[in-house]
Amino acid sequence: MPQPNPLGRTAPATDGAPLAARGNGQDWLVSWHPPGERPAGRAHGANGVCLAGAELVLISHDGVHFGLPGGRPEGDETDLETLCREMREEACVRVAEARLLGHVRSECVAGHELGLVLVRSFWCAEVLVGDWRPAHEVGHRRIVPAAAARDEVREYSDGSARIVARALTEAGLT
Repeated sequence: MPQPNPLGRTAPATDGAPLAARGNGQDWLVSWHPPGERPAGRAHGANGVCLAGAELVLISHDGVHFGLPGGRPEGDETDLETLCREMREEACVRVAEARLLGHVRSECVAGHELGLVLVRSFWCAEVLVGDWRPAHEVGHRRIVPAAAARDEVREYSDGSARIVARALTEAGLT
């Protein structure tokens, strides 16, 4: 498995531009949409740029790939309810305030979910950091200077990296 690179100078996604991404053995086209332009598709959860003052909270399943916490909705949760629950479960933080940054539309173009369209919300959340007590699938948490976000977030160099770069830009972490 290749070592992931930090986002560094990865160009942020532009509004509506389709970007190739690969996940779970499938090919996807992903695109960024501003807050007032929620695209059609099945609600697929929320991710948070979690800020505790001047620090950024990141999570990892493997201790190598660090990224933004997030997850899928349960029941009839709203995007904001999903964000708050997932931040608590994955990162052991409590959301004090949240601002919607935008939405990501993902369309499966090759694989067993061909044609499926998912929509995920991205938020900037001011959080209160709790004790690290991982109880779900996430095994690692890092709290880093927010100013170093692009050096600390590690994604593969496909469309998903450009989406995360856009979320960090929208959150003011350029």
